[in-house]
Amino acid sequence: MKQLKRVWGAGLLLALVLPSYLLADERGVGDVVYVPTPQVVVDELLRMAKVGPQDFIIDLGSGDGRMVRTAAKKFGARGFGVDLSDDLLRESNALAISDGVSDRAHFVKENLFETDLSKATVVTTYLLPEMNQKLRPKILALKPGTRVVAHDYHMGDWKPDEDKELIVPEKKVGNPGRSFLYLWIVPAKVGGRWQAQINSPVHPGALELAFSQTFQKLEGTAKTGGQPIALLAPKIEGDQLSFAFFTKPGDNLTRHQFTGTVKGDTIDGTVKVGDGASQQQLAWSAKVQQRVAGPQ
Repeated sequence: MKQLKRVWGAGLLLALVLPSYLLADERGVGDVVYVPTPQVVVDELLRMAKVGPQDFIIDLGSGDGRMVRTAAKKFGARGFGVDLSDDLLRESNALAISDGVSDRAHFVKENLFETDLSKATVVTTYLLPEMNQKLRPKILALKPGTRVVAHDYHMGDWKPDEDKELIVPEKKVGNPGRSFLYLWIVPAKVGGRWQAQINSPVHPGALELAFSQTFQKLEGTAKTGGQPIALLAPKIEGDQLSFAFFTKPGDNLTRHQFTGTVKGDTIDGTVKVGDGASQQQLAWSAKVQQRVAGPQ
């Protein structure tokens, strides 16, 4: 659903410009107005988030419950929605029963800013940008890999991992006829200095890694005792880290391609050293030495 702030004058303007079938759905509470998300947008957001039976979805501002009900009915997921409207909560729980998904989808009265999101693997919103941004620190604190999808409105300078535009003829509010869909993946926190070790006798000593992180965007360097070497294509997606660099033993450049899983203060993974028939695949690990806080 969409929650629109109601201010003096704006409520009257909405009454003048919204079609009658949408006015009948103005069942928000306090300073919000309820506008349902078109079903085609619901379906596409859930596909973007790759929702499946293993997922637990939390919809913030759930309206008639169509996001969680669809996730349960079409994709086999579980979850719940929160809203403040008693009428909408009664309707959404009744629809979950009629859809045959009440064992996997339910709806509760709760302030969305106070909702415990810790169980979520997917969070969904149709909220104004300032509300999304207010939620952002809470979302960024979730388990790396948690997916967040939003309809029409962004999260400030946290750029989405994926976005798309849909033509939605039945949409009459916001951008009539068009919907903008956004996906973010909560990144692990790797900003700072790490001390790494490649598990090989031909790679003695510690490898120093330094990462500068802005949400899912990374830059960094590696150092093995000499000058820092810029990392090539550093990337963090959820808890999955990858980067590469070249060393120059003698006259040859040797590529080191790293992948790893971030687990709090440690990273474990593999590194491919060299190319072709002579390539080696080795284990590597790292421990954090100093954290650098990223934006929230």
